[in-house]
Amino acid sequence: MDWLILAIAGLFEVGWAIGLKYTDGFTRMWPTIGTLLAMIVSVWLLGVAMRSLPVGTAYAVWVGIGAVGTVALGILLFGESANPARLASVALIIAGIVGLKLSTPA
Repeated sequence: MDWLILAIAGLFEVGWAIGLKYTDGFTRMWPTIGTLLAMIVSVWLLGVAMRSLPVGTAYAVWVGIGAVGTVALGILLFGESANPARLASVALIIAGIVGLKLSTPA
């Protein structure tokens, strides 16, 4: 169950990272409120998942999910580059997340 909570925390991290783009430097009220709420939920869920998961593993997976999701949405929403080197780098992050999951008891 803590792995599922951690995955959801990672998705909220993607939400606040993308939300930052829409806040326009925290000058737009509703995107700012949504972004701040996503930050709070993300960190709270990370803390809940860390009750049973190792801190290093949980944090790395959380950041990895956030990074991969943010890159993917950056490509889809903002037309960011999807060149082969960038996609290969994202694949390495995914491999690291999977490796941490497979090597962590819980």
